[in-house]
Amino acid sequence: MAKKRIGILTGGGDVPGLSIAIKSVVLQSVDEDIEIIGIRRGWLGLLAYDLNDYSTHETYIRNLVPDMVRKVDRVGGTFLHTSRTNPSKVRVQDTPEFLLNSSEGKVIDPETGVKDYTDHVKRVLDHLKLDSLITIGGDDTLSYSARLDKEGFPIVAIPKTMDNDVLGTDYCIGFSTAITRGVNLITNFRSSVGSHERIGIVELFGRNSGETALITGYLSHVERTIICEVPFDVEKLVNMLAEDKRRSPSHYSMVVISEGAIPIGGQIIETGEPDAYGHRKLGGVGEMLSEQIKAISGYNTMYQQLGYLVRSGPADILDRMVSMNFGLMALQMTQRGEHGKLVGIDDGRYITVPLETVISGKRHVDVDKYYDIERYRPKVGEVLGLPMFLH
Repeated sequence: MAKKRIGILTGGGDVPGLSIAIKSVVLQSVDEDIEIIGIRRGWLGLLAYDLNDYSTHETYIRNLVPDMVRKVDRVGGTFLHTSRTNPSKVRVQDTPEFLLNSSEGKVIDPETGVKDYTDHVKRVLDHLKLDSLITIGGDDTLSYSARLDKEGFPIVAIPKTMDNDVLGTDYCIGFSTAITRGVNLITNFRSSVGSHERIGIVELFGRNSGETALITGYLSHVERTIICEVPFDVEKLVNMLAEDKRRSPSHYSMVVISEGAIPIGGQIIETGEPDAYGHRKLGGVGEMLSEQIKAISGYNTMYQQLGYLVRSGPADILDRMVSMNFGLMALQMTQRGEHGKLVGIDDGRYITVPLETVISGKRHVDVDKYYDIERYRPKVGEVLGLPMFLH
């Protein structure tokens, strides 16, 4: 009987723990007599695979064995690399050259030439003789996973994102490390903000969910925390921060703000061209707030956009444990033929939910339960009985 061949890929932004999950899958596969085929650069590895050019196989495909993954858990990111590629919506400028000159692809938008290359992706999967896929990603990677699974290709998915906003799970790979990094960097940032007696603004990731800012602000004890679920009054916030500074024995105050936060009457700050999933780059709301603080209060500020620093480096202990267990679960589900599933955590327990759950909506902070909308700060009432991450 032929060995089962299972493909694995990572897509979207990198986070600590991705390589750990892959290693977990590979090591467990040895006892089960399964071949694990690594696909490099996420969905791009399948989109850019030319069936008539073997060099693309060498570029994008790796047979993963224990010796290859021995050290990959010691650093962050993904050793298979990643991309923000959506094979169902490929712009002309992002189309591999061999596809440009072919008749493949269904036209989605005649004006822009955007095409859906899912049929090509399925042909590549068949060519590689893969029995199923394990995909690791956030909403965007997982939404295309759900598309392929619906079309009949078996998939088990693993959630990862610093924003922790994948619907269907309380926890995504990368979240704990991002919070740990954020708290540590804010603690260090206090040295400069306090030395100069200023108001410090720290901007964190968070497009649809303010949970990264909420938990970071809560654990680092900053004076105010702004999340993307609650539009904020700029003047009110500035006056609060100014008063916080005046009342502080150290003569400074600090605020954490989600990059997707929106001032009342304003709009989300985005720049650049949309990516393959229609997202433009977020960032700059903290800088806007910094300028408003100076204009309204007269106080000087220090603005820091933490950005990629919180997603870099090795995983912390919690992300290491969850990544290993998510990888193990994904392979076990695959072995049992239970495809079309997303592995996850609910109320502190490992679970699975239908993969299509990820496209049914967005996960947000429970504002009524965990946020004081008048004082712009996290609030936690009765702790007894709550899950570890306050969901």
